[in-house]
Amino acid sequence: MSSLALGFVVLGTAATTQAQLIFNFTPAAGMSQTAIDGFTAAGNRWSSLFSDNVTVNINIDFKTLGAGILGQAGSAQNFYSYSSVKSALTLDRSSADDNTAVSYLPGSSIPILINQTADNPNGNGSATPFLDNDGSLNNSYLRLSNANAKALGLRSGTNAALDASISFSDAFSWDFDPTNGITAGAFDFIGVATHEIGHALGFISGVDILDYNSLAGTGSTYNSDDFYYVSALDLFRYSALSAASGAIDWTADTRSKYFSIDGGLTNAGAEFSTGVYNGDGRQASHWKDDNYYGIMDPTAARGELLAIGANDVRALDVIGWDRVSVPDTASTLVLLGSGLFGLAFARRRMRTGSR
Repeated sequence: MSSLALGFVVLGTAATTQAQLIFNFTPAAGMSQTAIDGFTAAGNRWSSLFSDNVTVNINIDFKTLGAGILGQAGSAQNFYSYSSVKSALTLDRSSADDNTAVSYLPGSSIPILINQTADNPNGNGSATPFLDNDGSLNNSYLRLSNANAKALGLRSGTNAALDASISFSDAFSWDFDPTNGITAGAFDFIGVATHEIGHALGFISGVDILDYNSLAGTGSTYNSDDFYYVSALDLFRYSALSAASGAIDWTADTRSKYFSIDGGLTNAGAEFSTGVYNGDGRQASHWKDDNYYGIMDPTAARGELLAIGANDVRALDVIGWDRVSVPDTASTLVLLGSGLFGLAFARRRMRTGSR
């Protein structure tokens, strides 16, 4: 079965009457009403799960994308001090996971396990990780999507500026109605839209920037302090090595990186992808491929029905979104400077990405 990278959508029955999360989609000229309605359905899935009083403004369109790319999402992003984000996360606690996550956040700055930098003590561009805990910019600032900042109250929830842009490829066959399954040979449009919206909400990793700017084996012209692109989600990115060092894992390599809300002590239920160039071939802004952890899996197949999973909800919950309920998982994009993620296809599955 050939598959493309994308995400999963919830077909759950969470109540929508209490949801305050609103999506304002602005379609490109000539976009079909069927596609517009598909985006609305995808947005409603997230709105049924989170109750933040936030409006997310997203431009949507169809166009020619790179070979094998199903869709891509580019999110507007800004820098915030770690102290302000930590304070916002503390004030935003509304679940047991939130309480656990906040209690294990670092103190005044973020210890980082990093590699692939010009100042790596093991050599320029070395893949060997080293601990960066000097309190400089990359330990003291985070880069959040505007939508994530809205959820945390660091940006007005009704700010009318564009929060993200999502483009779908016009080169593939799409199924716009998942209620009767996905047609063989077609891709789940609402599922892919749900995945790309997930990136806009903050499912991103700055590791993609490190990975891109230090292509495998080429070294780097950037020092560790130049990479102050840690995302809110990266605060919960760990490996066995980083946990032993009391640091998040912000490396681009093939070692296992897992989602943890207790300072790396335990895996919260999913692993992350580790990088297109120096890692496993998938953007770090996704779950590990082929494990079906949730909607933010990097790939999806033709005929595959996509669904939001509990891991997706937990991840967005701890970065600042207030969840209404957890879906029943039994039912069922290269990050550059501007934050774009998209779906692309491989021989078996197609992948998503973000920027």
